[in-house]
Amino acid sequence: MWIDHLELTDYRNYETLKLDFSPEINVFIGENAQGKTNIMESLYVLSMAKSHRTTNDKELIRWDADYGKIKADVHRKYGKLPLEIILSKKGKKAKVNHLEQRRLSDYIGQLNVVMFAPEDLHLVKGSPQVRRRFIDMEIGQISPVYLHDLLIYQKLLKQRNHILKQHYGKKEINDVMFDVYTEQFIDAAVKIIRKRYQFMELLQKWAEPIHHGISRGLEQLQIRYQPISGLKPEWTPTEMASFLEQKLMEVRKREIERGVTLVGPHRDDLQFYVNGYDIQTYGSQGQQRTTALSLKLAEIELIKQEVGEAPVLLLDDVLSELDDYRQSHLLNTIHGSVQTFVTTTSVDGIEHATIQNARLFEVSKGAVKE
Repeated sequence: MWIDHLELTDYRNYETLKLDFSPEINVFIGENAQGKTNIMESLYVLSMAKSHRTTNDKELIRWDADYGKIKADVHRKYGKLPLEIILSKKGKKAKVNHLEQRRLSDYIGQLNVVMFAPEDLHLVKGSPQVRRRFIDMEIGQISPVYLHDLLIYQKLLKQRNHILKQHYGKKEINDVMFDVYTEQFIDAAVKIIRKRYQFMELLQKWAEPIHHGISRGLEQLQIRYQPISGLKPEWTPTEMASFLEQKLMEVRKREIERGVTLVGPHRDDLQFYVNGYDIQTYGSQGQQRTTALSLKLAEIELIKQEVGEAPVLLLDDVLSELDDYRQSHLLNTIHGSVQTFVTTTSVDGIEHATIQNARLFEVSKGAVKE
C-alpha cells in the first residue's frame, strides 16, 4: 500500500497543504520546529485515528481554527481508497471512501503504518507503559477485534477502580456490581492476554532472524510477554480465567487499600533477552538500539504477512540517531519494498542510494516545497 496524495486543512501549523508523494522514498528536510514532524504525525493520525505525540486531539487543530482535516488517497492492492479524518473540539469523524464510519475501530486498518521515531529507541529501556502501548497499537492495526476488546477492558477497569476507590479504608466490598464487573473484567483480560501471546509469537518469528543479521550473526534475540498475573500461553481460556479469578481474590485486600486493580494486562510487560541476558538491565545502548530496530523491521514483515500488503514506514528524525551500520541495514531492508517517509535536518553524509533517489521536500516555517 502507498499514499499518493495528502491534504491538510488547519492541522497543527498548516492552514492548507497539498502534497503528492513518490510510492518509494519521500524525504522532508528542514531545521527543527518547522513542521516536518507535523506531516509525519498527520499520516500516523490518518492510520490510527490518534496521535503518537498527544492524547489531546484539540492540540492537532490549528490555533484559532474550529476544526482540522486530514485527507489522503491510499493505494491498496484492490484499488484507490480515499481516507479522511475530521478533528473538532467535540470529537472526530473518520471516513472511508467518503462514507463516515460508525466506530473508529471500523476505520483502523484501512492504512497500515510503522512509525520509527527517536523515542522508539527507548522501547527496550523505557517504562512498561511504553511497551504496552507498542503492543496495543500494533495488534490494533491488524486486528480491529482486539481494539474493541481493549476498549471494553479499559471501561471495565475504570468501573472496577471506581468501586475500589469508594471502598477505600474498608475491610471488604459488599457490592453486587463489583462482582459483575470483576467477572466481565476477567473475560476481557483473557481475550487481550491470549491475543498478545499470539502477537508476540509472530513478532519473535520475524525479529529473531532480523536481529541475528544486524548483529552480524553474533546475537540471538528472544522476546517474552510477561503477564503480571503469571498466566501461561499454553493454558485454555477457562484455565486462564480461573487463575485470574484466584489472583484477584488474593490481592483483594491490597486493592481496597490502594483503590486500584493490581492484576491484569494493564500492568503487563515485555522482556528482551540477547544470548540469554536481560538487555533491559544488562544490555549496552548498542544492543538496545539493535533490538528496537529489529522490532520495527519485524513489524513491517508481520503486517505484510497478516494483511497481504507492506505497510507505510514513517522514519521521523531517526536516521541521525543510528550509526552508519544500522542506518545502512535499515535502508537496505526497505529499499524498493516499502513506501517510506523520512524527516531529517540534512541528507549530507547519507550516501545510500535509497536516499539519493528520493523525492525531496524542503520544510520551512510551515511551508513545503520540492
